[in-house]
Amino acid sequence: MADDLDELLDEVESKFCRSEVLRAEASGGSRSGDSGSQGRVEKNRSSNSVVRNSKEDDDIEGIIEDIFHSVSFDEELVKPRSHTSTESTMKSSIQMSGKKCCPVYLGGSKSPYGIGTNLSQRTCDHLRCTACDFNVAIYDDYQWDTSCDYLFFRNNMPEFSRLQEKMLKKKGARAYACQCSWRSVQELTNLAEDQHLHWVCGKHAE
Repeated sequence: MADDLDELLDEVESKFCRSEVLRAEASGGSRSGDSGSQGRVEKNRSSNSVVRNSKEDDDIEGIIEDIFHSVSFDEELVKPRSHTSTESTMKSSIQMSGKKCCPVYLGGSKSPYGIGTNLSQRTCDHLRCTACDFNVAIYDDYQWDTSCDYLFFRNNMPEFSRLQEKMLKKKGARAYACQCSWRSVQELTNLAEDQHLHWVCGKHAE
């Protein structure tokens, strides 16, 4: 009787214990399978996010390139100017600002000074001689004595105190002189009519 009871207990134990072991293994396998599938899902998600991020980066780079290609920059405005080019630009602008008489007029003391033109017949007060390279001196209400000669102006220009020795007061007249030439003028005269004078307008500052 005791032997039969032991055999029965062994049989029950073997059945129930084996079923529990099988159930545990089955549940463990399913968990491991779930974790594996879950790992695969997470890997897929991470790979998808990486692909998505790379696509977004490519799209952003493409947009930036399109912006740079679509906008045209003026190289002359972007390029820094050198100090030399700035100085030359300033010099050219200063030279362009000066105006010359055309034609050049001489005149008596009643004739106004200014930039001479065909419409505005003003006498030039910025005369320069191209022969002796002297500025032409102008004296209102004076005229030169007939005894003046080349050596007198050569030795005395541009000292007014010395030139006065051969200057005569003459109302309405105007005495012109450089180091090599001289004239006494009372009426408006076009300088081009006197071929012996090498005087030109040295530009007016405005």
